[in-house]
Amino acid sequence: MSMFKWEVVDPAPGEAVAPHQRLDWGRTAGLGAQHVVAMFGATFVFPLVMGLNANLAIMMSGIATICFLLIVQGKVPSYLGTSASFVGAATAIYTYAGSGGPGGPADVTGAILVAGVVLAAVGVVIHVLGAQAVNRVLPPVVTGAVVMLIGFNLAPVATQIYMPSDPWVAMLTMTAVILMAVGFKGFLGRIAVFLGLVFGYVVSWLFDRIFGQTSLPMPGNPEPGAHHRVDWGQVSSADWFGFPSQTKDGLVGNQAFTAGYADVGWHVPSFSIAFILLALPAVIALVAENLGHVKAVAEMTKTDLDPVLGRAVAADGVATVLTSSVGGSPTTTYAENIGVMAATKVYSTAAYFVAAGTAVLLGLMPKFGAIVNATPPAVLGGITLVLYGMIGLLGAKIWKENAVDFARPMNLVPVSAGIILAIGDGALKLTDDFILSGIALGTLVVVLGYHLARFVAGGSGADDDEGMMAVGPRDADAVER
Repeated sequence: MSMFKWEVVDPAPGEAVAPHQRLDWGRTAGLGAQHVVAMFGATFVFPLVMGLNANLAIMMSGIATICFLLIVQGKVPSYLGTSASFVGAATAIYTYAGSGGPGGPADVTGAILVAGVVLAAVGVVIHVLGAQAVNRVLPPVVTGAVVMLIGFNLAPVATQIYMPSDPWVAMLTMTAVILMAVGFKGFLGRIAVFLGLVFGYVVSWLFDRIFGQTSLPMPGNPEPGAHHRVDWGQVSSADWFGFPSQTKDGLVGNQAFTAGYADVGWHVPSFSIAFILLALPAVIALVAENLGHVKAVAEMTKTDLDPVLGRAVAADGVATVLTSSVGGSPTTTYAENIGVMAATKVYSTAAYFVAAGTAVLLGLMPKFGAIVNATPPAVLGGITLVLYGMIGLLGAKIWKENAVDFARPMNLVPVSAGIILAIGDGALKLTDDFILSGIALGTLVVVLGYHLARFVAGGSGADDDEGMMAVGPRDADAVER
């Protein structure tokens, strides 16, 4: 079946919708909008701190997602949003510029573009060697840990960046999402995340009217002074239609970022060996993220996606090259959108094509971007408390479904260390310009630690049964068990 032809279904409450299926176009559009909402916060903020244009990132994320879906032939439902893996490299490049060097936004996108080429090459290698080789390197105990640390590593984003701007709004939004996801039946239950955002937006507006302004910290601005939770000051001055252009004074709504950041639009990348070397370590994290995300999608959809693992990694590399070639931000498969699929049980690629098209249009509508960006961070905090936790627990589900035995030290010990390193965002400085931290460091410890432990234990025999993920077609209801 063509990837542009979907079987139209009307599922019963709780019944899954497969990638090759779709709901009617009205409900598919609603789900596509929910995917846009899920990716918008991170896809908008990360370009800003990397000195890149946020509206351009939104538009190019849609193009990147379409590119990804075409390369994987519609077999991996996923959205490609802005990757945070290059924030450290971008910061180092701007620091070099601050000390009198030439570093600037063009150097950032040039370094990212080369990293994208390397990522695409890694994907080709994975595709040639086959999924069997990948499964030997990443057995269920490892893949489950990678999925878990990816989800739980995002916890500080929810609790330390978004939530502090108004903990009560965050908790009310979280509660609303939980109650609506469980209490609403049918389509309303499937779009609980989107409804939760609307609910939180309204609650924030009411809090402004009832309690007045707040002085709680904002992302990137620990002392913003008295301000409203919902600030549409930038909305009124934003254009209705236009290409992504420069923002003003590095400010977006109430969020203040480093002076000089986010004031560049379309541009041609510049290449420097020194800056490229700063960005290359991020490839490690991107490979881990992509493999973990594909494994998570395979687990949710009960589909064997091993044959397209290499395609997925290569597709992300190609998408990163495409976006950075015009001055956009790097991409990665998004845990936020995988969380939406876990919550809705709708895995239709049709919803992702709708989301991608919507993102392209929204990238060309600065006023809408201003409205969504005015979403109070506390509301995003409430939503991400649910979504990030669901991703982490999918890792535990992989362990359970594959009967991973944690009574065996070779499974328990290295995985425990790697997960804590990732969740605690531990860092290991190898050189002045090369620091492994968070997901990348945790993943390396899990993978290398497991195989070292297996070697020491003389890994063979019964343990070989754990060399493959038991992922295949199963009862769709098993996704929620």
